[in-house]
Amino acid sequence: MKLVSTKEMLAVEKEADANGLPYSEMMENAGSGLAETIEVNYSSFKSLGILGLVGSGNNGGDTLVALDLLSEWGWKATAYIVRARPKNDLLMERLISSGGVVLDAAEDKKFKQLKSALAEHGILMDGILGTGIKLPLRGTVKDVLRFTKKTLSRISPKPLVVAVDCPSGVDSDTGETSPDSLAADLTVTMAAIKRGLLEFPANDLLGDLVLVGIGLHDQDKRSKTWQALKREVVDEEWVQSTLPKRGRDAHKGTFGTAFIISGSVNYTGAVLLSGKAAYRAGAGLVTLGVPSPLHNILAGHIPEATWLLLPHEMGVIADSAAEVVFENLGKASAMLLGPGFGLEDTTRNFMEDLFNPSTSGGKSGIGFITSASESPGSGKPELPPLVIDADGLKLLAALPDWAEKINGKAILTPHPGEMAELTGLKVREIQAERISIAEKYANEWGHIVVLKGANTVVAEPDGRTSVIPVASAALSSAGSGDVLAGIIVGFRAQGLGGYESAVSGAWIHAQSGLKSAEYLGTNRSVIAGDLLTSMVDVIHELEN
Repeated sequence: MKLVSTKEMLAVEKEADANGLPYSEMMENAGSGLAETIEVNYSSFKSLGILGLVGSGNNGGDTLVALDLLSEWGWKATAYIVRARPKNDLLMERLISSGGVVLDAAEDKKFKQLKSALAEHGILMDGILGTGIKLPLRGTVKDVLRFTKKTLSRISPKPLVVAVDCPSGVDSDTGETSPDSLAADLTVTMAAIKRGLLEFPANDLLGDLVLVGIGLHDQDKRSKTWQALKREVVDEEWVQSTLPKRGRDAHKGTFGTAFIISGSVNYTGAVLLSGKAAYRAGAGLVTLGVPSPLHNILAGHIPEATWLLLPHEMGVIADSAAEVVFENLGKASAMLLGPGFGLEDTTRNFMEDLFNPSTSGGKSGIGFITSASESPGSGKPELPPLVIDADGLKLLAALPDWAEKINGKAILTPHPGEMAELTGLKVREIQAERISIAEKYANEWGHIVVLKGANTVVAEPDGRTSVIPVASAALSSAGSGDVLAGIIVGFRAQGLGGYESAVSGAWIHAQSGLKSAEYLGTNRSVIAGDLLTSMVDVIHELEN
């Protein structure tokens, strides 16, 4: 699902119209998709009927097309015209011809007809305003929305609200909202997800989000602008298409080795969470490199893992551990650095030694391993493809020119606080422009950025960007990020590309949070360990 700005969507529609897909046909396609979505999801409301608040623009047209179709399918359908439509509007005439009713706000001075209609219908379609509006709202639109919102608060049971493209009064670029905007139970958006819908406070008004087409396809030559769009919102179908295949004749070597360097005396749980997540993601073998005192504590909790015991100082990774890592890469096909490291100087020295050239005078960076040989002119072999998370990112930020010292593309998984350390920006600046910030630094650093948080953003240096459309407090507990990092390195170990590993991992992680909250009946009680159980169900659903 493509993610667009208002300007981009207007350009797409204009170009398509000029090249053989007229606006009228786009409207018919959008309205048909809207009607079908309502019929599929809310057929039990057919006898209660559907009321549409209709504006003067394309959103109003989409709503009238949908009402006409629903009327033909046996629904009691009513349109309430909020802003004047063109004289002899064929869409209104079609609705009347199919048995629908048309009411006009201009003739309903005290909103008596609107009040009765709200009480008499089971579904309310909000089709007054679409993209491109400017706040604040004024005039009749503001009055109708305010009256509707107040009336709905007093009706029991109140009708379900379906927003057409976006809730009226939402800025589709910034996510700003009018205080009179209606909270939807379902938003049916057209052609592409509008960027502002994934911003707050707008995101709180959407309810469930469904996309319907207007007649454009990814290879449609009628709109080169459409083809050029690189921002996407991830859905189940996309993730299904990327999952590594698992042949019946496979063995553990087929699915790679995830080498996870993590943990310290104060953060033992990070090791288990990331290690188990890598296994649950399908890695054939997980090797856990930890400060040696942690082994006795952890080994019985993950018997499937193999272990590399690292030199330590008071339970944290010592700087001399770098040589041990280099000597024990074995067949590692991907590596995760950082969960539970802590920020002690000795661990910072360990990270610095991984990044800096060897003492033999050659340059040894971190990046993709292309053979069993050592890097040219170096006494150290190159490390496998990297995922860097948590304290590993904070330690990384303290190293000069760190981005240039990583050979190949690493996957960086910062939350907003860690992103602030890496960039020097303030958290509020990052949160205000999450997509743009992730894209800017992915391009500048040459590495994949997974900017965690509500609606996680994954940005690739080549310009591709994906947004995970999930915002849930179920993921806001300690250790959740360790699970995400483990899933990503598990996919990377299986040979999945860096971007695909990051996007699929983030989507599965988000869905696991939602499923855990569903199982427990609340998002308040979800802990990171719950995600390990739920992710199995999420992956099972993807595979079936």
